[in-house]
Amino acid sequence: MQPNCLKKGDKVAIVSLSRGLLGMPFCKHELDLGIKRLEEMGLVPVIMDNALKDMDYLEAHPEARAHDLKQAFMDPEIKGIINAIGGFDTYKTIPYLMDDQEFIDAVKNNPKIFTGFSDTTNNHLMLNKLGLSTFYGPCLLVDIAELDKEILPYTKKYFDYYFETPEHFEITSSPVWYMDRKSYGEEELGKPREEVKEEHGFETLNGEGKKCGKLYGGCIESLYEAYVGGRYEDEDKVYRKYNILPSDDEWKEKILFLETSDGKPTPEEFERMLLEFKKRSILSLVQGVIFGKPIDEVYYDEYKEVISKVFEDIDTPVLYNVNFGHSVPRCILPYDADTIVDYDNKKIVINSKILK
Repeated sequence: MQPNCLKKGDKVAIVSLSRGLLGMPFCKHELDLGIKRLEEMGLVPVIMDNALKDMDYLEAHPEARAHDLKQAFMDPEIKGIINAIGGFDTYKTIPYLMDDQEFIDAVKNNPKIFTGFSDTTNNHLMLNKLGLSTFYGPCLLVDIAELDKEILPYTKKYFDYYFETPEHFEITSSPVWYMDRKSYGEEELGKPREEVKEEHGFETLNGEGKKCGKLYGGCIESLYEAYVGGRYEDEDKVYRKYNILPSDDEWKEKILFLETSDGKPTPEEFERMLLEFKKRSILSLVQGVIFGKPIDEVYYDEYKEVISKVFEDIDTPVLYNVNFGHSVPRCILPYDADTIVDYDNKKIVINSKILK
């Protein structure tokens, strides 16, 4: 199910599906900036009922977070849904939504743009299971509300595709990347991020040739915990109950994209997660793999070594250092979009129109 492109005058919902940062007093300047930027684009932001509740409330009430997503899908005037930020336990919203036939019908009858990254992976995978094409891409707090004088140009270029989508487009390597801010306080308003020239570009670490497939993936920690539980003992049980993850046959048509969080997992942790996917044959079943740039290039070379080690006996091709996920700037990756990855020439082309 493909949503429609955004147009001026469209309402977009702002949701907090994980961490309740958006309503905290120390984020007020970012909230105001994000709203202002959306209005400058000609959009009408609609802050959902619980999106500004505090962190403690939203952590204790996943049903309130789920309520907001349901209401956004049920409102036919809302054409897009923008996540505030990621977090840790977004999966807790899944039972409230997947046991609600009214929500499921709303998703199918009112497909709309859904964008975000990090632990929002959980809602992407849930919505993908329901047949909706969503977007692993910018969120409100760290993209739309970028504290510099404008949204970062590379991020804005891809966000603009929500308004006007070409028949196909290329994901290119950004000529620069940006260090994470030490602070997101009000004193940072108008200050540019530290900019670093891209020295590597996309890197092919394994395999060769062109591969065609449908994009699927997210934050590696979130996807890993969907399989093994990890931080929350019941997370994998939730995924099994609602049969959210792909079958072996479904994995065969995928191009898997993975990126590491701002938690900056150690090379040992990174290897453990990849080995879990390898044990489940995911890495050998998929058409190809795309890895995001590590935030601040922390463990850049060490991750390369881990990838080479894990894939040494697998033919699946691997492209590394792509600008999506936690590292800044960010492109958009549309779930289930027909995609060609040319591992010889290090090119990624979204080969189908992603919005109506």
